[in-house]
Amino acid sequence: MILILGVTASGKGRLGYELAKSINGEIISIDSMKVYRGMDVGTAKPPAERLQAIKHHLVDVVEPCESFGVDRFLELTETARREIVAAGKTPVCVGGTAMYIKALLYGIFDGPGGDEGIRMKLRAEAEEFGPGPLHGRLGEVDPIAAGRIHPNDEKRIVRALEVFELTGKPISSFQSQFDAEPNLEGWTIIGLRRDKEIASRRINARVKKMIADGLADEVRGLLAEEKPLSKQAACAIGYAEMIDHLNGKMTLEEATERIKINTRRLAKGQRTWFKTFKGVNWLDLEEDETVENVLARTLEIIS
Repeated sequence: MILILGVTASGKGRLGYELAKSINGEIISIDSMKVYRGMDVGTAKPPAERLQAIKHHLVDVVEPCESFGVDRFLELTETARREIVAAGKTPVCVGGTAMYIKALLYGIFDGPGGDEGIRMKLRAEAEEFGPGPLHGRLGEVDPIAAGRIHPNDEKRIVRALEVFELTGKPISSFQSQFDAEPNLEGWTIIGLRRDKEIASRRINARVKKMIADGLADEVRGLLAEEKPLSKQAACAIGYAEMIDHLNGKMTLEEATERIKINTRRLAKGQRTWFKTFKGVNWLDLEEDETVENVLARTLEIIS
């Protein structure tokens, strides 16, 4: 198993594609948003020619009205792995959703059960006031978990607060497996790393291209669907801001800048996560380094 990770817009997808071509592999996407059909521009899915040339697993597997979590991710990833190996090919996992990567390497912790009454109360608060105040409360009782969970990730915020109210202990105290040694047997992990200023310029350029490629029209079409977007899909970076624009809450220029800012914040959070990862072969990339050169460096590591 090969894993290519890095912050958003670091070049993971292109490297994964070229590597899969070189070693007779297929790609398993580790991205919490590329799983959604119809969410193409804003998630920077690979172009159609790449999807046709190399099979990509866990892309376009659920509708935008559905929820998708780590349990389903692990289930589909294992199915994909078996299919790829059975076909005599090499699985190449590519992505930057840190929580999914953690679960893949460390497993899912066996936390306490749930309480529907507590969960419903917290959900009602989120419905009325948004997830922000709940995330602030989580920061007071469990700053470690609050640092791991995005302020818009209502589902995980509610779960963390539910565990605290149920047990009196922070959910992070149950997640000791994150401090344990990961099971890296059979894995080769490649990390792409760039200077922060270079990474920010790449992010800004990607957002500009998304706007030019019709992100507003894509979101407009999703909102016109009979079934509404799931909360998970609607709060995705690029989509949440564009929804606000289409609802008259901000101009297109303001939405574009907000997407850039939020994407850079996402990259900062990814860097924090990835610093804790073990067994990563980091490649520090120059701004003008070609994918051919990065591929050659990668092949040296896995050979």
